[in-house]
Amino acid sequence: MEKFSFKNQLENLVRNPETHSYLLAVSGGADSIVLASLFKGLGLNFQIAHINYKLRGEDSDLDQKTVLDFCEKNHIRFHLYEVSEKDNKPENSIQLWAREIRYRFFREIQEQENLEFLVTAHHLNDQLETFIINLSKASGISGLSGIPANKNKIIRPLLNFSKKEIYGYAEENRIDFREDLSNKKSDYLRNKIRNEITPKLLEINEHFLENFRKSSSYLNQTRDFVEKRIEEIENKLTVFNSEHKILSKEKLDQESAFVQFEILKKYGFDKEEEISKIFTAENGSSFFSKDYQLMISRDELIFISKNQRQETKDEIILVENFDFSEIQMDISLEDTIENIDGINNGFEWDFDAAKLQFPLRLRKQQDGDEFYPADFSGKKKVSKFFRDEKLSILARPKIWILCDSYNSVLGIIPLRQDRRYASDEKTQSILKIFNEKKK
Repeated sequence: MEKFSFKNQLENLVRNPETHSYLLAVSGGADSIVLASLFKGLGLNFQIAHINYKLRGEDSDLDQKTVLDFCEKNHIRFHLYEVSEKDNKPENSIQLWAREIRYRFFREIQEQENLEFLVTAHHLNDQLETFIINLSKASGISGLSGIPANKNKIIRPLLNFSKKEIYGYAEENRIDFREDLSNKKSDYLRNKIRNEITPKLLEINEHFLENFRKSSSYLNQTRDFVEKRIEEIENKLTVFNSEHKILSKEKLDQESAFVQFEILKKYGFDKEEEISKIFTAENGSSFFSKDYQLMISRDELIFISKNQRQETKDEIILVENFDFSEIQMDISLEDTIENIDGINNGFEWDFDAAKLQFPLRLRKQQDGDEFYPADFSGKKKVSKFFRDEKLSILARPKIWILCDSYNSVLGIIPLRQDRRYASDEKTQSILKIFNEKKK
């Protein structure tokens, strides 16, 4: 392992690396200290962050001191997070808890210091361990491709270097580091693979790790090809919408199970039994992942990002009262209601003010709502009116119901007025409610 070969790896991940800034995650072990030494040797703009989890007593403090000494010797900005009682260490899932702490801390430092990339010291042996773990989980090509070298502004320039090469570089350059003796225990799955399985694989074939390096490269190229092809297929199935991603349910159902899985897992739906239910679910059904709500709308799959969902008022007071000394009062809803795609949002309704019970308000649909739609005979339930109008699932939540103080429906905005309250030849005072927005 040489500085030149490391620079080549870094340049494969970041164009013109000398023009960027970095935050290095440094534990004090050989991997991360060597990483920091290489960055220092290349004269790059970087800072260092260290987490003291307080899990190994004096050893944890000595790790911290090793990193601090390196930073002070080389005049590098040092950031420390010391775990305390407020971090609520759990009885189980220590690794997940620790991961959440460190990445939250790293993100905070990056924002404060305006550091573009986070850099970790994962290496080829880590990649092999991850491959074996994911192989046992049937995680597909993405899982078998292992740890990404560059994703979400997190780069791992040591991924093609083995632990042996890293130790060799540290020894050759007399770099001080700390060994985490807890890694010698096989109490976690990764440690068990590291201490018991990997050595046996290397015994079987002395070139095993080098061959794995090549296989990993092939897998990554295959993954990139598949992802590109999946994206092309998804684009063909997509009905673009200004707010949400919409796919043709019928066309996706005709694709292979592999394609279905690869597309739906992007939105967090990666369980076989759940995917099967998605294609047999009734109209109006919803499924939820961590980041998305998936709604079934006839022949469409609608993906709504939870970050995009906005809280809306349940009720808006529109008119408190009416001055009957006036012949007419005009109220525009242009700044009140949201434009709805695919619907003519322009309307103009004249009401006989004497027939209305004030105040008037806008609210969302309620169970049992019914009205007497203009240009129709008889009355109709609002829910049936929505079905007859073939309103999409996305449009329905945006529809406002105009009602009076008795909760009687005066109209469904912007679709239909209730004819019972409309002005006629006997009307003396008119309340005009209108919206000039069109499709």
